Amino acid sequence: MRINPFQAVYPNFDYVASTDTFFNTVKVEYSGYRKSGFFHKTPQEGLYIYQIITKERTFTGLVTATDIRDYKDDKIKKHENTLTSKEQQQLNLLISRNAMVKPVLLTYPGVKSINKIINSYIKKNKPYYSCEIPGEKQTHKVWEIADGAAIREIQNLFKKEVPKSYIADGHHRTSTSALLYERMKKKGDKKYDQLLAVYFPVSELEVHDYNRVVEGLEDCTPTMFMVKMGQIFDIEILDEPAKPENKHEITLFINREWYKLTWKKSVLKEYQKKKVLLDANMLDEKVLRDILGITDVRTDTRISYVEGPKGVDAVRSQVIKSRYRIGFCLYPVDLKDLMKVADNGKTMPPKSTWFEPRVKNGMIILEL
Repeated sequence: MRINPFQAVYPNFDYVASTDTFFNTVKVEYSGYRKSGFFHKTPQEGLYIYQIITKERTFTGLVTATDIRDYKDDKIKKHENTLTSKEQQQLNLLISRNAMVKPVLLTYPGVKSINKIINSYIKKNKPYYSCEIPGEKQTHKVWEIADGAAIREIQNLFKKEVPKSYIADGHHRTSTSALLYERMKKKGDKKYDQLLAVYFPVSELEVHDYNRVVEGLEDCTPTMFMVKMGQIFDIEILDEPAKPENKHEITLFINREWYKLTWKKSVLKEYQKKKVLLDANMLDEKVLRDILGITDVRTDTRISYVEGPKGVDAVRSQVIKSRYRIGFCLYPVDLKDLMKVADNGKTMPPKSTWFEPRVKNGMIILEL
């Protein structure tokens, strides 16, 4: 990967009364905040260690300006399709702000030599800046690596040891940046050739489930739906709400009851030639399409998604708002499966994964 140092723009915490409110509004209000003095800019270029400390664990990554041509050359791998409408929204924001206010989250197999440099730097130096985010019970810290020799060493290691990376969060931001680069290059303007990215090794990421609530019972009674489900699943009644414990299991909430669903062997056999077998794909085809008549999960408004960390109660609370709703909890996608999908040039269903950690808008910014 071709990574570069840059002059980071970062919050002036003397002006921030509430970090929760501030970071939740930066995405839209950045230009106003910048003019009002809510941000500083580092005097020199650097690479930046970004650490997120939660109640459960600590996540450590490296923020860089990455050559957008790595995405064009398929070195930055994607696993989701993007929507033109969302790209237009992102393009409008990017141009109006003239800045990338949130790094794209990229992951890669860990490299010991890179990890050693980062960990050593953290031990020997104080953070350049840090802040508490009370609402999420998190601490975010940033270290600046400004020494030219250290920067070149890290650049060389990424170039030699990290031949490719994978988008964990930020597909639309990445594709929009590439789109802007191509448009401006035709005009002879090359200043849009960098992508703000934070690299977390796979050991520094957690993949959570992403669950579905479907408004699908308008034309199908719960009884008829369960009869059809029994043809493709082995069904077990659950005594209490639960998430699936294994791959190829799904838990279902319908009619105020919870069930464990296990794909029948005959169904799994249908998909045995697939290089990667994902429960989300089978759910989309065997249940949403064949039983409920939902042919395009990317555009159908009857589907909503619930992030895994919100738990089964979040699924339940959405389902009970309508007698036509049902909820599906999926087992988290294995990161190796995600990489296989990306390496084979394939894509996963929308909202298949929820990654931790979550980088904040406005914590570190690349101005264009």
